[in-house]
Amino acid sequence: MNRQLALSITLILALPLRAQTTPGYSPQAAASERATEADVISRPSPSSASAHSKFLSLQPHMAGTLAQARTRDYVVSQMKSWGLMTEVRSYRIWMPHPVSTRVWRIAPDSLELNLQEGPIAEDTTSAAFPQVLAFNGYGAAGDVRGEIVYVNYGLIEDYAQLDSMGVSVKGKIAIARYGRSFRGIKAREAEKHGALGLLIYSDPADDGYVRGDVYPVGPMRPSHGIQRGSVMNQNGDPSTPGYPSTANAKRIPVSQMEVPHIPVLPISYGNAAELLRGLAGKSIPQPWQGGLPFRYHVGPGPVQARIAVTTDATTNPYKEIWDTFGIVRGSEFPDEIVMIGGHRDAWGPGAADNVSGTVSVMEAARAIAEQVKAGKQPKRTIVFATWDAEEWGLIGSTEYVEDDSLRLKSGAVAYLNQDDVAQGMNFGGGGSPSLRALLRDVAKGVPDPSHQGSVYDVWRKRANLTADSLEPQMGDPGGGSDFAGFYNHLGIPIADWGFGGPSGVYHSAYDSYHWMSKFGDPSFEVHAATASIGAATLLRIANAEILPYDYVEYARTMRRFGSQVDQAIADKHWNVSTAGLTTAIGRMQDAAVAFNAARDRALTAQLAPGIGKQVNARLLEVERHLTRPQGLVTRPWFRNLIYASDENNGYATMVLPSVNEAIRVGDQTVVGKELTDLAQRFDAATRALQMAAELLRKR
Repeated sequence: MNRQLALSITLILALPLRAQTTPGYSPQAAASERATEADVISRPSPSSASAHSKFLSLQPHMAGTLAQARTRDYVVSQMKSWGLMTEVRSYRIWMPHPVSTRVWRIAPDSLELNLQEGPIAEDTTSAAFPQVLAFNGYGAAGDVRGEIVYVNYGLIEDYAQLDSMGVSVKGKIAIARYGRSFRGIKAREAEKHGALGLLIYSDPADDGYVRGDVYPVGPMRPSHGIQRGSVMNQNGDPSTPGYPSTANAKRIPVSQMEVPHIPVLPISYGNAAELLRGLAGKSIPQPWQGGLPFRYHVGPGPVQARIAVTTDATTNPYKEIWDTFGIVRGSEFPDEIVMIGGHRDAWGPGAADNVSGTVSVMEAARAIAEQVKAGKQPKRTIVFATWDAEEWGLIGSTEYVEDDSLRLKSGAVAYLNQDDVAQGMNFGGGGSPSLRALLRDVAKGVPDPSHQGSVYDVWRKRANLTADSLEPQMGDPGGGSDFAGFYNHLGIPIADWGFGGPSGVYHSAYDSYHWMSKFGDPSFEVHAATASIGAATLLRIANAEILPYDYVEYARTMRRFGSQVDQAIADKHWNVSTAGLTTAIGRMQDAAVAFNAARDRALTAQLAPGIGKQVNARLLEVERHLTRPQGLVTRPWFRNLIYASDENNGYATMVLPSVNEAIRVGDQTVVGKELTDLAQRFDAATRALQMAAELLRKR
């Protein structure tokens, strides 16, 4: 017995009696499952994780390149060597690549900015291969010039502030700092306000020397570091909105695609200083001051700039991308699918984003494959996915979900996401409230990389939780990663987790194996721990007799959101009642409590043949009922009525978006209609729970 296995078993046996209960399992099955999980937790290896990371981050591998095909072949060959069935799906995507990107200061004097990040001697990857050009995916080609206007973070409220100061970006070039919102929102707002082009830079106050020592001395962004990234706000191939990019798919013309129509480029804060230092105009509001060593001004002028971007949009706009899958077929319920995935593409070497997530998926796959070889076949089918073109707009996962939507809607039990999971020692997790208790429980059995107890123990300590009744805060699935197609589009429960820490190499050429080995996860034990959590979580769901969703916690979370809606309406002094929604959520909580009691009673005895399958079919309906086919009024692709990304931020989460978006635009009539619709959908979810409980009572 190796040390990690012994520690895993010790952690599980040390749990208090209350935590030994395993929802969804009979007492006999629970004991077997706990032993199976302890074994699989011990299998992910730091040395294997390091080897995978070194190979996959050897060179930049942007989607649509031969280097990305290399990562595809590696993942598939590894999964085949472990005995997994494999599949590769390809899609042809409208995805223009950069040919040339240039920026000049043209007044009051002339200077061409050097957009290359350049090599760092001790980081051999930064010198061995050509770097991806300074480029924002889906920014338009063009050659524009104009006076510079500093727009802070480029938020909607920042433009309102500029309006109050009498400053316009119309006919100008806007310069914004990264942060506070998705870069696609920055591009949208700059274009909406008439800017000819947009430059986005990472301010040292946000991830540079103000935050810590810069790379290679420390983990933060150096003065020549650049953050690349997509500026498209929708998910999936822009030429096939809402449907898959299959061989004969109809493509819409470029004029109808929801992509920016102005050039947008990322620059370093060293280059930004060359444009911001000479700006005149009105003094900025104090919160707009960044970390560069001079006082910022808004402009416009006297500094003027020129942006020139050439792409292959007219010569070679379509690129092939590849999703890969490793598959373990379920022994009892092969049509029910539990999936874990992470994206393979990157803007550079991508050691953190997202080689770390890919490695976690691979090590979880190897761990479970070894158990299968030893004769332990999971009851449900498990799929290990790696996605392509996530960085361009969640494209690989979105095309797959749109392509396979019927099978996923009928049989997908859960999707687990791994994105940028190893950047330090601070654990965090989130996802659907229905899976949060399960994730916390699994974390109790996984040794923390700090060697100070379990992941759960250290998580609680870092959150300064003393009362046993309190749990660490968990994140909501608003959008921004590959879970979006599964959850926001189809209503499939999801979970995600990872370890964070100080980092300033996001989307740069320095997100490398050297950075990871020096700062992110030198021992690669974080990579192994994320994989251990993934493997155990997959098995906990795949082997359950009754699917282990927690709809009591789900309903309690919804009650909190309902109270927030009630307060927002009260603040507007509207004559709109939230009573229908409040009582509907209350009915769901009552049904969830009753279901849990019926489930636990039924599992103390032997379930009648076929009952479990019927119950699970009803449980799969619960969160599907909280979606609607026509989606949100603002964004039909977002069908989930519980969480969505904020359409005016991109990164932030909008809870109960159908209602809260109507509140934000001030339409009291629509708010009333959306409240009624949402209450009815909660009642449909409640009926599914009640039917599941009734089946168990009639066992």
